[in-house]
Amino acid sequence: MTKGKGSEGQLASQSTGRVGWRRYRVTITGVVQGVGFRPFVYNLAIACGIAGTVLNSSQGVIIEAEGPEEALQAFLKEIRERPPRLARVEKMVYEEMAPVGERGFSIRASQKEKEVKALVPPDVALCPDCRREIADPQDRHFRYPFTNCTNCGPRFTIINELPYDRSKTSMAAFPMCPECAAEYRHPMDRRFHAQPVACPACGPQVELVDAKGQRMGGSSSSDGVQWLEAVWSLLAQGKIVAVKSLGGFHLACDAFNQEAVERLRRNKGREAKPFAVMVRDLETARELCQVSESEAALLTSPAAPIVVLVQRPETQSVLPKAIAPGLRTLGVMLPYTPLHCLLLSGPFRLLVMTSGNKSELPLAKDNQSALQELAGLADYFLWHNRDIVNRCDDSLVQLAGPHPIFLRRSRGYVPEPITVPGEGSGPDVLGIGAEMKNTFCLLKGNNAFLSQHIGELELVEGEENLRASLASFIRLIEAEPRVVVYDLHPHYRSSQIAQNLPAQEYIGVQHHHAHMAACLAENGYPGPAIGAILDGTGYGLDGNMWGFEILSGDLRHFRRHWHLQYVPLPGGERAVRRPWVMAIAFLSTVGSAARVSRWSRLLGRSQEEVDAVRRLIASGFNCPLASSAGRLFDAVSALLDICQENTYEGQAAMELGELVREQARPALGTAPAPYPFELAEGVIKLQAMFDALLIDLERGLDPEYIALRFHETVVAMVVAAVQPVRERTGLGAVVLSGGTWQNPYLLIRTREELTRRGFEVFSHRLVPPGDGGISLGQAVIGRWLSKVKD
Repeated sequence: MTKGKGSEGQLASQSTGRVGWRRYRVTITGVVQGVGFRPFVYNLAIACGIAGTVLNSSQGVIIEAEGPEEALQAFLKEIRERPPRLARVEKMVYEEMAPVGERGFSIRASQKEKEVKALVPPDVALCPDCRREIADPQDRHFRYPFTNCTNCGPRFTIINELPYDRSKTSMAAFPMCPECAAEYRHPMDRRFHAQPVACPACGPQVELVDAKGQRMGGSSSSDGVQWLEAVWSLLAQGKIVAVKSLGGFHLACDAFNQEAVERLRRNKGREAKPFAVMVRDLETARELCQVSESEAALLTSPAAPIVVLVQRPETQSVLPKAIAPGLRTLGVMLPYTPLHCLLLSGPFRLLVMTSGNKSELPLAKDNQSALQELAGLADYFLWHNRDIVNRCDDSLVQLAGPHPIFLRRSRGYVPEPITVPGEGSGPDVLGIGAEMKNTFCLLKGNNAFLSQHIGELELVEGEENLRASLASFIRLIEAEPRVVVYDLHPHYRSSQIAQNLPAQEYIGVQHHHAHMAACLAENGYPGPAIGAILDGTGYGLDGNMWGFEILSGDLRHFRRHWHLQYVPLPGGERAVRRPWVMAIAFLSTVGSAARVSRWSRLLGRSQEEVDAVRRLIASGFNCPLASSAGRLFDAVSALLDICQENTYEGQAAMELGELVREQARPALGTAPAPYPFELAEGVIKLQAMFDALLIDLERGLDPEYIALRFHETVVAMVVAAVQPVRERTGLGAVVLSGGTWQNPYLLIRTREELTRRGFEVFSHRLVPPGDGGISLGQAVIGRWLSKVKD
């Protein structure tokens, strides 16, 4: 019988008839399943002398606790303030009940409730205790590639539905042996109620097979350690091995074997996009790259993402350039599963470990389908017999000062939600995301569930991946999206998919408004604010391509104040892949024909090629107009002869940004003077900038200096454009969003200059500033605009 109710930090105080004793029912929501929460509560209750029960429910974790008032208060305070390190307590709701004289404390079987409020935990990197066990010949987990405990192991990638119990995961196929069952049931064991618990006697097994799927003799984990020796031998021979990991396959090879790396690049159809590497330990990472304390903390965190690090000069001369062509940085991760630790425990301290897929296709995750999907890419396959329920690629992060910038938010972070502003009322909303670097977002209450990286939707496989991942998410969190939000671009596949999903309301949202809203939402700020939204391409309200926009607005509406001067995209989307064409387009727009001819030699193109582009521009055929920061970076990159052809999205901008990444951050007032530009009638005009930049080129100045000065110019453009908006609107907050803000130098310097002028600056730290975060903005705008009643 309920005696009273309270909320977090406020317990009802009605007397129950027994002096000094109380009984409370406590419902805890947040990331409280799959993170050792029930064992933590159990052991804490024993220590505090509390009787009662704890169980997993679709609502979260439910505790019934009975004992002296003082002991109960201490017990509940400890839960609130010091939960397990992987847990996140969002809310604790209390009901006081009549004491029943219960003795002892127990963990009860899970309950399925009508409404799901529990949160699915993300996958967690191998903990130090399990790492020690797999290296200990005396331990029964020695060299066992699926060792885990309450503090580590798979979560999201193996779960089918909540509550998070073994029977609802892909571990259901592996009954526990007596020893594992004893650990699972022992309250003082760190594997107490660890759902994926396993050992060589009862758990999943690895197997090494050839490209036809034929098992190689003595190559399974049930054959002792022979499989590991066999893989090392193959890698030493320069072979490419497809390795089944937590959320899909990796393609692995010896990172020091130039021929193997180049062959992997050819096989994968990945001309220049950088490969990630996995290193044995933090010491190895520091030998290869500059690693700050913040970067080290990211590398060794439970999420264990790929972290973009600046290579040491000596590394650049040792590692094959084919790992990261044209870049001074390296994407580095530490082993995050026991299988990875074992692979790097022998002769190799460094392996290329790139996504197991053909270019632009989803990550391979199932054994037999991987044989077809990775045919011609891998020589051998190291797979296992535990099913991957939810495909999940590696997360990719870099730092801008002490702050993280997500380039890809996926394994280790998904599906942990982001709390967004608002009352939390309203229908469930789906933001379908962008066309490239797609993620989707399900907004339920105040929780925004951003999906793992889906990728490109151009091919049917990408669309199938989106649909399957969306169905899994809807099932996991029991969402019922009645509002579907999509990008206004009339030809986006994502928008077509969205409008064919069942819903009561469909809302189109402008691309850059969605970027702005995503940044506002993750910062818990509903606006209004000024938005400096810089990216490659977004369909504008005037039918042109936008990409350098100074807006004002909130989670409902926006207004455009300034934009970069429009230039044509000769050949349409083809121009995005050819920075040299964009250089001609900019020069043709801002200057004379003589200027174009004079400077076309910088691009290494024949006069015939240059004239062909100029004729196309003059005709206006298939030359949509764009105000794009991405295309501006392309043009300058081509003029500096850094990148003439984009073989992957953002290549020219990334390589141009690399020239300034290692520059010591200039003290305020000591950076090189920006190139001149003009603001007039809502347009940021570029003729003066290109005139001055070309003079610097003619003088033979160092490309690094010109690149630095160009970056300072972009900073100055943003600062100059937002100030009159503040004067006009009275707004003092600025949002920085869009893929261009993945550039660390640009983000740091713009934040500095705006802060110095008294602006409050918001940027992305929880979701990617690029198109990987746009679904969040779509979802929150949809909630605020929806006419559907909750």
